[in-house]
Amino acid sequence: MRKTWAVLTAVALATGSLVAIPLVATPATALDNNLALTPPMGWNDWNAFGCDVSAQLVEQTADKIVSSGLQAAGYQYVNIDDCWMTHARDAAGNLVPDPVKFPDGISGVADYVHRKGLKLGIYESAGTLTCAGYPGSLGHEKQDAASFASWGVDYLKYDNCYNQGIPGLQRYSVMRDALAATGRPIIYSICSWGTDGVAGWGSGVGNLWRTTGDINASYGSMLWNFHQNVQLAGGAGPDAWNDPDMLEVGDGMTTAEDRSEFSLWAEMAAPLISGADLRTASADTMAIYGNREVIAVDQDRLGKQGKPVSLSGGLDVLAKPLADGSVAVTLFNENATPATISTTAAAVGLPGAEGYLLRDLWAHTTTSSGGSISATVPGHATVMYRVTPTGKARDYPPALDLATTTAAFTAGSSATLTSTFTNNGVASAEDVRLGITAPAGWTVTPLTTDHFDHVAPGKAALAEFRVTAPAALTDPITRASVGGTATAHWHGKDQKLGTAQSVTVPAPVQAPFKTYTDTTAVFGQQGDRTAIDGAGDDLWGGTDQYSTIYRPGAEHDGSTTIVQLTSQDRTSDWAKAGIMVRDDITGAGSSPGYLVLAEAPGKGYVMQWDANGDGQLDSNSAAANQGSGTAAYPSWLKLVRSGSVFTGSYSTDGTTWTQIATVTLPQVNTTQDVGVFTSSHSSGTSGEANFTGFQQN
Repeated sequence: MRKTWAVLTAVALATGSLVAIPLVATPATALDNNLALTPPMGWNDWNAFGCDVSAQLVEQTADKIVSSGLQAAGYQYVNIDDCWMTHARDAAGNLVPDPVKFPDGISGVADYVHRKGLKLGIYESAGTLTCAGYPGSLGHEKQDAASFASWGVDYLKYDNCYNQGIPGLQRYSVMRDALAATGRPIIYSICSWGTDGVAGWGSGVGNLWRTTGDINASYGSMLWNFHQNVQLAGGAGPDAWNDPDMLEVGDGMTTAEDRSEFSLWAEMAAPLISGADLRTASADTMAIYGNREVIAVDQDRLGKQGKPVSLSGGLDVLAKPLADGSVAVTLFNENATPATISTTAAAVGLPGAEGYLLRDLWAHTTTSSGGSISATVPGHATVMYRVTPTGKARDYPPALDLATTTAAFTAGSSATLTSTFTNNGVASAEDVRLGITAPAGWTVTPLTTDHFDHVAPGKAALAEFRVTAPAALTDPITRASVGGTATAHWHGKDQKLGTAQSVTVPAPVQAPFKTYTDTTAVFGQQGDRTAIDGAGDDLWGGTDQYSTIYRPGAEHDGSTTIVQLTSQDRTSDWAKAGIMVRDDITGAGSSPGYLVLAEAPGKGYVMQWDANGDGQLDSNSAAANQGSGTAAYPSWLKLVRSGSVFTGSYSTDGTTWTQIATVTLPQVNTTQDVGVFTSSHSSGTSGEANFTGFQQN
């Protein structure tokens, strides 16, 4: 802001008049305080705990970071987010740590963390209030910065709520100067949500700056933040990092999705700040956070953010030059089904060479390639290579790839699957045998030759198989692992490949039930058990995406509907499954008489309805962003109709009922459609819900 005014003043002095000069977003010089020469690594409490922060939580997490080996892997910062203070400043205008949450103040926690060899972070907002309604730092920057320094704070996350419309550059620059004036080294994290053109000026103000809105623990949210951040590589470097928000690894996505987020954030030289409860994290989660080969890519001293080589059809290739002359290459499959993703050494910026070593940073294996960089990548997954030119490619096993087509199965159906084996190495693969694996009860018959004496470098071998699913199924939706296998020899050593993938086999839904979806879904029924494996962004307002097994016209005055929700995938805290009524259940986004009685894994039980008759849900039984009770499985849901009045209840034992709400629906028909439904509340991600004993009278 001051720099812009200086330019305008100079022009005025030279010309005698003040003229408007357009502002062009160009990369600014870095803050150059040498506090973040590589992206910061650590933990923040917000994603997993929200306002439930305390000294005990912070100290226990610090203990786990040390004992688990994450500190040795590079994690330094233990960061406190919002809600750490009281709702009012003291008589002198100072911020006051909540004495219940932090009985020894922030300085007491800082001392504990520092004794562990770690560093402490704190949160504030560049507004009159924090996002949770506590005192903000706008107008108090020098005073608050001095408090942070006196407490031993090493990192400030500075948010953007209640900013009074003051330009971000102005507000964030004031706190930058206030922190510098304390004389204490404090990393400065600008959390302006990607607004105000922060990518153009952030590097002159902070050590890192948010390029996105808040992330949540869903694949769709992670994907959105990736897309927002991936095109901004030009402005990143030592002491100046694009920040696509904290990691949701361990907070509810699948293992493949967690690995993708960690790989992509490392490739983009993003801060690696965990948002999980590390104290209770699974072994898989800790292994992801502790993958030192991936961390090394993020922390590479060259400080380059990976750039897209290609982003096409959800098959993404990114390349990140590294200080030793190698290139980190990520192959990311945004889609739900496996796909082969390929690029070349030349395309990722490597010089010509006899061959290239491909170090798989998740499999921890090394193979050689003549120049092709390729892998068959499962849905939502990422393969990450460190690619290095070499004159000794023949000393390493050839890089091999196996791709197997997918197919949809129903009970007793058959499909032809094709497996393609490709040799990307510089030496032949000998005695190549292809096959298909399937569970007991399935049949696999080769349709072509499946044995090849050798496959030369740059060549491929193909085989076809007839695969038949069993006619008798025991579940509404049966899941089976069906995929390709390959074995080959190189210098007398075995190499094995596999492409196992999950296949869903539904049993058909029977009359009088019908099915409907306006997103993607698989439906199944076995006796009184039904299942829906469906996606859907949300059920609220103009976003009305769901999948349902329903009875047309069965809901009426005096009817009672009861169903047991046996299980539900936690694709999001707000994933919903339960009972739906609607005048026309196939009229998504428009039909009135609309109500859902649902369970959400992270929110408990909720009733939502259309209060104004416009065919969209607009009212909630609990406070905003809340439900009732705590989700449990199995649970029973009961909906009772009397005229246009509906009462919803839940039970965790099938006997004792807790009422959620009683509401009146306008424009409700005499008879309505009624059924079970699910919506994953996560764009592009399907989740399965299982129901038992649908009763309706």
